[in-house]
Amino acid sequence: MTQANQRTARRLYLTGLAIAVVGAIFFSTKAIVAKLIYRYHVDAVTLIAFRMLFSLPIFAAIALWQSGKSTALPWPDRWRLIGLGLVGYYLSSFLDFLGLQYISAGLERLILFLTPSFVLLISAVFLHRRVKLIEWAALGVSYAGIVLVFLHDLKLGGAQVLLGGGLVLGAAIAYAVYLIQSGQLVMRLGSLRLVSYVMCVSSVACIGQFFALRPVAMLVQPAEVYWLSLINGVFCTVLPVFLTMVAVKRIGAASTSQAGMIGPVSTLFLGALFLSEPITSWQLAGTVLVMGGMYLLSKKI
Repeated sequence: MTQANQRTARRLYLTGLAIAVVGAIFFSTKAIVAKLIYRYHVDAVTLIAFRMLFSLPIFAAIALWQSGKSTALPWPDRWRLIGLGLVGYYLSSFLDFLGLQYISAGLERLILFLTPSFVLLISAVFLHRRVKLIEWAALGVSYAGIVLVFLHDLKLGGAQVLLGGGLVLGAAIAYAVYLIQSGQLVMRLGSLRLVSYVMCVSSVACIGQFFALRPVAMLVQPAEVYWLSLINGVFCTVLPVFLTMVAVKRIGAASTSQAGMIGPVSTLFLGALFLSEPITSWQLAGTVLVMGGMYLLSKKI
């Protein structure tokens, strides 16, 4: 490879890495935005409905574009897409936003960051995948970090932290199931088509849940809720999805996954900046352990 080609390859890699980092930061910011929306006495059902109301038009437009250039889906794949939408972006997101009512944004991001470990464990238990010793060590380090931060927050929040942590843990497990089940479909449909279809399904579920459980009058909210929901739907949902896809295309899934490790750190400092959440030595130590464990795991998966 010539020097000029090396410089070009390096520039492309660094550009892809920057895109992956920006996507990870935008995605982790949803916890901060959700916390700000909760200050206006909006519940999780309403919050997630507004998020999807703002993101649905974009995903629907992409889904229509993709359907126009692709063959029709067989019914078995349609049912799989519906199932993925309900588990991956409806159930997972709903549990996540419910949990955020009770725990800090920093702890929420750390728990969600364990998703690759749940993919590994589910694969080992149900798909009989052999887990290597280094992978067990990585899991041990990661969970030690979560326990460290969790015990620290438990002293301050008590039962609420226990409830919120359990809900977010459920969200991480639901998303891990989605990742495992989407493996075959993404190979056949492509990531853009799969994500747009799945997000449309989850959007309909979230919005339908709102109208089933809440009065229509709750659509009337302060202007700040609309602006924050717009940020949540576009900049914390749509944009990071596509930035991550671009990054994967440029630098690969492994490097993109490792760049995502900026997420817990950015959430910790953004929480301190916008929510006045304290940054303690316990949280920093736990964050280092979780990120270290996930780094080891990402090198092995």
